[in-house]
Amino acid sequence: MNRRMLSREDESAVETPVTLADQTAINTFSTLHSRHSILTATLSEKRTEKEYLSDVSNELELSDDDDTVPYKIGDAFVLLRVEEVRELLEKESQEIDEEIEELEGRVRSEQSKMDELKVQLYAKFGRSINLEA
Repeated sequence: MNRRMLSREDESAVETPVTLADQTAINTFSTLHSRHSILTATLSEKRTEKEYLSDVSNELELSDDDDTVPYKIGDAFVLLRVEEVRELLEKESQEIDEEIEELEGRVRSEQSKMDELKVQLYAKFGRSINLEA
């Protein structure tokens, strides 16, 4: 009997049957990956918006409280006193902080689920499956 060890290339050539559970896990990973990408992009936009609000707030520090400045509400600009604008910007900033915190939690959750699925799928399929973006 001539038995030989399978090399890495030979191992990947051996087909592993894909069960319904495996396909469901692969589909779930794909869905999570897509959602993770969208959440990450949204998180980046919110962080940029937070920086913008911070910059505007810093600029307003140089203004007198009784001055008026244009403030965008919807599609229109309204002239408001600097003091009022500071309050509105602070409120907006707090809301964005909450949104960022929630998004970060969701991103961590999605990443954790994806990592679990990666371990499961790579354990079964090895190099014959690619779950990296």
